[in-house]
Amino acid sequence: MRRIAEFQLTPTARSVPQARRYVLDTLRDWELDRFADVAALLTSEVVTNAVLHARTTITLTIEREDDAVRICVGDASPVTPAMRHHSDTATTGRGLRLIDNLADTWDVEGNATGKTVWFRLATEGDAPPSIGREQLEGAGA
Repeated sequence: MRRIAEFQLTPTARSVPQARRYVLDTLRDWELDRFADVAALLTSEVVTNAVLHARTTITLTIEREDDAVRICVGDASPVTPAMRHHSDTATTGRGLRLIDNLADTWDVEGNATGKTVWFRLATEGDAPPSIGREQLEGAGA
């Protein structure tokens, strides 16, 4: 069963909680509540990156596939995000590491109008990843 939900966001700080709420509401409607916390956290990270770095209109797409949820964040910047090295006291720069640690797969795809950063959470088989201290600390390594 394939379903798609899409939401347009402006490049402002208030878009981050709006995106998070949209993901939470959509996953609840699709009876995928058990993925909500991880999906909302990772969505917040990707949308924050788009707001801070792309500064263009943002398209949030949630796709339910037979065995996964795929969340895509598109913007009009051609600049590909990259994992950064940072100090232990840095307050930014951990978003892609969180995605790498918690998502089953993720990638960045360029397109004619910019790029899309997406991640996938498998809904079949194992339980969704938990957001524990180990994952958050691992993101800072």
